[in-house]
Amino acid sequence: MKSRVYLALLLFSLLALPLYGADSLTWQQCVSETREAHPDLASALALLQQAEADTRITKGGIFPKLSLGLSSQERGVANAGSSSLFSYSLSAQQLLFDGGKTSSQVAGSKEAIKAAQNNYSAVSANVRFALRSAFTALLKAQNLVGLTVEIAERRQKNVRLITLRYQGGRENIGSLRQAEADLAQATFEVAQAERGLVLARTTLASALGRDLRQPVTVKGAFTASFLTSQKPELAPLAKKHPLYLQLDASSRAAQYEFDAARHAFFPQLYLTSSVGRSTPDRWDFDGVDWSTGVTLSLPIYEGGSGGGRAAKAQAVARQRNAQQKSGYLQILDVLEQSWKDFQDARQMVVVRKKFLDAAVERATIATAQYSNGLISFNDWVLIEDNLVSAKKGFLNAGADMLIAEAQWIQSKGGGLDGQEE
Repeated sequence: MKSRVYLALLLFSLLALPLYGADSLTWQQCVSETREAHPDLASALALLQQAEADTRITKGGIFPKLSLGLSSQERGVANAGSSSLFSYSLSAQQLLFDGGKTSSQVAGSKEAIKAAQNNYSAVSANVRFALRSAFTALLKAQNLVGLTVEIAERRQKNVRLITLRYQGGRENIGSLRQAEADLAQATFEVAQAERGLVLARTTLASALGRDLRQPVTVKGAFTASFLTSQKPELAPLAKKHPLYLQLDASSRAAQYEFDAARHAFFPQLYLTSSVGRSTPDRWDFDGVDWSTGVTLSLPIYEGGSGGGRAAKAQAVARQRNAQQKSGYLQILDVLEQSWKDFQDARQMVVVRKKFLDAAVERATIATAQYSNGLISFNDWVLIEDNLVSAKKGFLNAGADMLIAEAQWIQSKGGGLDGQEE
């Protein structure tokens, strides 16, 4: 009697607490919140902004440079008093030729922007997978709580049935103790599922980018978005992956940096011009001095540092090119693996559903047979255990399918901004 009262109180508390004050979120609501709040996306966006700023800095070498100078000096001579001298000047300098060094640096910085953009897309894909995994884990945890409660109630009914049969002399004490142990196991699994629910909520809150850990529930179903079983061409998908595009842009940027390092040996030609005057009269603008001309600079010897920079840039370019090829092969492998896992998971759901349907039918028949004494306790309890396993297996298969689908989307580079639901 005490065990039944304890179980009823436990089940009531577990069913009531998760609903109190909890946010209920759909998948699209989770996506919208994560897109705005996740720190990894903010970090990737800041890197993109840095790359854009670097490009503006590099482009500054192409445009004219203007500088304004003002000075005021007091001069003193022994026994002759002091005098003042005021100077002002406006200078301009324009790059005319540097062998293409600056233009190569600008082109390289633009490729760096592309790399940063694709890095953001890759981070978005990783964040999406983590969010989908956390969303699925919470959806599974919610269903698992309900399932364990259902199993515990069934175990409780079994204890009552076996108790009556034992009291009537039609069952032995061992069977009753086995049924009570099964009930204790089911009660434990209810509490375990509730603790798992708390953990799943915490994980989802982190995936959403939330600092607070308030109660939250999710709404969804264990159904796949991709219904086709026809395998797509993987090579084009690999070359559209943001990681591959990032490596490709980094490779081109390194090649431009190598070009800039080689062009550093070329002469630099500047057009220069200035106007100004030095006068003892403050702010006298009459008769200003002016000059204009060209400046040629040619590096002759730098102790080998220029050649070293060029050699290093060439090695970096080779490294980035090799990384691009390696990344492409890895992406192909991941696509192949994730496609296989997704198809396996989809078919497993169908198989587990058939096992569940069969287990339900068998359990219904076996319970009636046991009540009428047509089968033994050992046969009946095996069928009951099989039903419990079938229900858990079907739930796990549904969750595994959603995770496999999320992995497939991530392997294609699908992020939060390009939903493939």
